[in-house]
Amino acid sequence: MSGISIIVITRNEAANIAACLESVAFADEVIVLDSGSTDATMQIAAASGARVVQAADWPGFGPQKNRALDLATRDWVLSIDADERVGPGLRDEILRAIAAPDAADAWSMPRLSSFCGRFMRHGGWYPDRVVRLFRRGSARFSDDIVHERLVTTGRVGQLRGHLLHHTYPTLDDMLEKMNRYSSAGAETMAQRRRPASPGRAVLHGAWAFIRSYFLRRGFLDGWMGFALAVSIAEAAYYKHLKAWLLASPWPGRAPEQQERSA
Repeated sequence: MSGISIIVITRNEAANIAACLESVAFADEVIVLDSGSTDATMQIAAASGARVVQAADWPGFGPQKNRALDLATRDWVLSIDADERVGPGLRDEILRAIAAPDAADAWSMPRLSSFCGRFMRHGGWYPDRVVRLFRRGSARFSDDIVHERLVTTGRVGQLRGHLLHHTYPTLDDMLEKMNRYSSAGAETMAQRRRPASPGRAVLHGAWAFIRSYFLRRGFLDGWMGFALAVSIAEAAYYKHLKAWLLASPWPGRAPEQQERSA
């Protein structure tokens, strides 16, 4: 069997899923694995021709993507998120890549992400290469509950077409996602017993800003580059602060006070 399967995991992506699936209409199979959407995500996906499967729970991004991967049946798999789009140039490259007799086992592609409606080309957000296209059976996703990655031991080629990422249409979207991702990141830190403290939170936040705005030249994106660097710094700060709070449920209270209130 030849061809390509698209896998997408969703939850309340009614605003994104139609455009996402339209951009991958060239695929032989589209699988949407949903985790409890309360909006019209599943109905829109089904109307777009996708095979829609509802998951019983939410184990995290990595495990959920592996569940979707296990549903794929074609020789090649392309994993995308609901807020991503495959541009025409990338689509043509993908079709050529999987048809080549000496094709690599996996392919990376540059991701061009937008922040509050503007595509950002600096600050560490571009080219942001991600490995998303791979031969089925040659790769799996890591078990990370957030910021998962594709793990492959095969040869990885490089595509040039852009994967367009409409990640934060508004500032409210950014704040909401930052809250969710920093909580998931803090949970991962706690599980791995990584050290956390308010001081570390401040240092990680400051370093994140310096790296994004100065070292990765976010200033070239003007005031929006500054806003992005601040947002990146806040995400790092809150992740480490939340990890500290998870390890210290009653910070600032003496042990005997904690015992009395238990």
